[in-house]
Amino acid sequence: MRVGFIGVGLMGHGMAKCLIEKGHELIVMGHRNRAPVDDLVKRGAVEAGFPAAVASYSHVVFLCVTGSTQVEALVRGPNGIAAGAHGGLIVVDCSTADPNSTVALAAELKALGVSYVDAPLGGTPAQAEEGKLSAMVGCDAEVWPRIEPVIAAWAAKATRVGETGDGHKLKLLMNFLSMGYGALYAELLVVAHKNGVTPQAIDAVMRGSRFDCGMYQTFFAWVLNGEEQHKFTIANSHKDMRYLAAMAADAGVANPMGAAVKNYYALADAAGHGGDFVPALSDFVATLNGVSPAARASKQAAE
Repeated sequence: MRVGFIGVGLMGHGMAKCLIEKGHELIVMGHRNRAPVDDLVKRGAVEAGFPAAVASYSHVVFLCVTGSTQVEALVRGPNGIAAGAHGGLIVVDCSTADPNSTVALAAELKALGVSYVDAPLGGTPAQAEEGKLSAMVGCDAEVWPRIEPVIAAWAAKATRVGETGDGHKLKLLMNFLSMGYGALYAELLVVAHKNGVTPQAIDAVMRGSRFDCGMYQTFFAWVLNGEEQHKFTIANSHKDMRYLAAMAADAGVANPMGAAVKNYYALADAAGHGGDFVPALSDFVATLNGVSPAARASKQAAE
């Protein structure tokens, strides 16, 4: 198939590379970060300058950008995807987006003969490079057989979870859990420090126990060794928690836990740490409580 890809960043580059390796013709949109674009062009991709050109060329267009604001601009903007729409085109949004926006875009594009699919991601950039991501897919039943083999180029597991918009709803729920873990870990660590308990002692108990999980391991890789394995930013976490709050409010659900989690990321984002990865929230929460990360590291080294 002829496949378009917009957003070849940390996750998108690996996904696009897998599409080429599986034999699809690929057209990518240029980006200010030239390295991933240039690499894909060397592998055989064609570069386009605007979304309409990507859409007019492609059978399927993947979007892998920050969120709904960026997606809406790509679809509705001048020379956007809508301007290059043609009957039978499928647009797949792999971003973590506002489900209300997703449903609205789907209706607009359906009038142009375009199917809109949401397929937010599970996994890491390393898994993207290996074609081992997972995807939560929301789409019409008749679209699923057409899109599943293409998604399989970069996903080890893709599950249709319902209609368009349902994938983004489920992704926000999953991110509520993971961002909640991050906030809990950050607060646990500073309470522990203030009471003389080291991260190493926590890890000795947690690792291999029923509390161990992938989120714990990538978070504590930073805490214990300064390894950036969890490459998802605080700003993106704050954005996703805002989307979750809106989703809960629209459903008439009280969401006090979500508000507490959101506020930790909002504080860190407002303080200028939006570009840091999620495990760095532990350093910010430590600082809020009068504990410098350097002091905590020195204590760990001494012990």
